[in-house]
Amino acid sequence: MNALLSSLIALTVASATVFSAHAQDVQGNAKAAEGKIAMCIGCHGIKGYQASFPEVYRVPMISGQNAKYIAASLNAYKKGDRKHPTMRGIATSLTDQDIADISAYYAQHGVVEGAAPVVAKAPDAKVAELLKKGACVSCHGDNFSKPVDPSYPKIAGQHKDFLFVALKSYKVENQSTWGRNNGVMGGVAKQFTLAELKEIAAYVSQQQGDLQTVPQSKFR
Repeated sequence: MNALLSSLIALTVASATVFSAHAQDVQGNAKAAEGKIAMCIGCHGIKGYQASFPEVYRVPMISGQNAKYIAASLNAYKKGDRKHPTMRGIATSLTDQDIADISAYYAQHGVVEGAAPVVAKAPDAKVAELLKKGACVSCHGDNFSKPVDPSYPKIAGQHKDFLFVALKSYKVENQSTWGRNNGVMGGVAKQFTLAELKEIAAYVSQQQGDLQTVPQSKFR
């Protein structure tokens, strides 16, 4: 499985490189995004806000996330590789420039210069084996906060219920309204039971990371 995973990772990095080359043609402007984030604030700007589809979970923290990953995610919703009616509706309403601006905005939103370095907590033996089996650090970094490629997400400290739903989404096939298509993550997630994915999500959520929810009002 590790050999197959390595091949899939190489293919994904190559695809990400093509995407990055295109993305570099559209430079993000964080200031310009201030007039474009009203649809984002309603969920991602409220601490503890919960989505109810496909099940109840806290929406992901996106302030401090990698700009290239945010852009890749929005484009995946736009293309239908990620199936979520609300996010697809939002993403399809955005131009390439809008996506670049919003991604740049949230990458620096709430970031504090000179913050303390991230310190990873050691997993117990069982979780360590699960992480090794999934080769999680090969993409997300040793502390899950410094991905090896900026088109991959920071996941340290992310809500465990969201992480579980995201991981579970990669196991789904032939669903028209939810699920995610990604060769690497599909190959990883399908190795595990739902109970094992919950254990991985719980561990990663306990790590220190850059992600946060910065309260915002849409009435500004």
